[in-house]
Amino acid sequence: MKILKDILYKVSLFSVSGSTDIEIGDVQFDSRLVGKGSLFIATVGTAVDGHRFIEASIDKGAMAIVCEQLPAELKKGITYVQVVNSSQALGTIASNYFGNPSAQLKLVGVTGTNGKTTTVTLLHRLFRRLGYNTGMLSTVENKINDEIIPSTHTTPDALTLNYLLQKMLEAGCTHCFMEVSSHAVVQHRISGLQFTGAMFTNISHDHLDYHKTFEEYIKAKKLFFDHLSASAFSLVNADDKRGTVMQQNTKSSRYSFGLKTICDFKGKVLANSFNGLQMEIDNRDVWFRLVGSFNAYNLLGVYAAAHLLGEDKETILMELSNLEAARGRFERIVSENNITALVDYAHTPDALQNVLETIVDLRQHQEQIITVVGCGGNRDAAKRPIMAEIACRFSDRVILTSDNPREEDPQEILKQMEAGISITNQKKTLSILDRKEAIKTAILIAKPGDIILIAGKGHETYQEIKGVKHHFDDKEIVQELFKLLGK
Repeated sequence: MKILKDILYKVSLFSVSGSTDIEIGDVQFDSRLVGKGSLFIATVGTAVDGHRFIEASIDKGAMAIVCEQLPAELKKGITYVQVVNSSQALGTIASNYFGNPSAQLKLVGVTGTNGKTTTVTLLHRLFRRLGYNTGMLSTVENKINDEIIPSTHTTPDALTLNYLLQKMLEAGCTHCFMEVSSHAVVQHRISGLQFTGAMFTNISHDHLDYHKTFEEYIKAKKLFFDHLSASAFSLVNADDKRGTVMQQNTKSSRYSFGLKTICDFKGKVLANSFNGLQMEIDNRDVWFRLVGSFNAYNLLGVYAAAHLLGEDKETILMELSNLEAARGRFERIVSENNITALVDYAHTPDALQNVLETIVDLRQHQEQIITVVGCGGNRDAAKRPIMAEIACRFSDRVILTSDNPREEDPQEILKQMEAGISITNQKKTLSILDRKEAIKTAILIAKPGDIILIAGKGHETYQEIKGVKHHFDDKEIVQELFKLLGK
């Protein structure tokens, strides 16, 4: 049990009706989970306004209500707390309710369009190898040391987030590395958290279905850095022109990394092959198992962040050289007759181009590059023709297919992608709606030595159609078809 006035600490209050010296059993923002003694926080979501469920929550036993607009009738014996922004209040209240776990951890947040998952995964694995108890919050999975906890969002809601951070503390964790999505920032899911450091990987067009304009998307990322304390560090990719924008107005100590620009942590790619990367970092020559210039940035950022957290440079590089990429990130499957399939999460124009440019660089002779790619439904539609154009520009054959159509018509998504294909590229492009058939076709037309990129879903083990998630794993499908087709 917690006292209401204690968990309201640092919440910007507009008005209070009733006593705050009452015991609260739990905190909920989903009225379906409210029980006797609950504090119900009425948040205004993108689809549902929690204020509609205030009365139902009281009927279910809620003792206190946090809201932006007070009900017309205030019930006797119920405490009503009016705030300017209930989503922001939820973050602070959740942090207080769980004992401010972020203040007792070295919490590092990673934001950017691409590279977030790989970066936090590498940081988690690195610090585990360095002997620390460590937590991770990512798109692929959440982890407390080596225990896997399924992930549903890039950044969990504020209650789940603070619950997981508390569990990390109970497990003896000293560090936590988490992805911070632009949605999480503007929806105040990270309100109330105390970050030791923040990292910016890069930014390109994505999530414009939510943010509407690229400028608003940039502002959302920047807000994360604007709210850092003076005791925190900020680390940005100096080769991305928005890196310096992120650090404008921040109180944090500022650092940068890059391959091309003058910066605090400088790297250089010496060699790049399907077997790995050879890099020079701080005048040290190191071989890494990860592939591609995009991973050169990820590795450099991880190296810099680890050093800013107090770790020895030589030790960091030695341990980093033994690490592998996150699941579904440039994951390689080679058939018996030497056809290479690469499964990658690339679902933005920038990510797709990065991966394809890497494949072009790694191609030794005239091997075909065959790209299988789709675009998700209920997401930024403007990128669909761009994705198809990029696939055609860097590939010898392109198969457009379904990704996660969600509530949209998958055939309509394909038509929008096809709009990006020029007349000259039409002859090398196929549209096959069934994703498994698309992958099968790519394998059938591939010859020994050819490279197949299957882009868009990466680590995902499902395909979401009309609100239903059907089991679908690109890597599993490739392995099955290689065997079935005798490739």
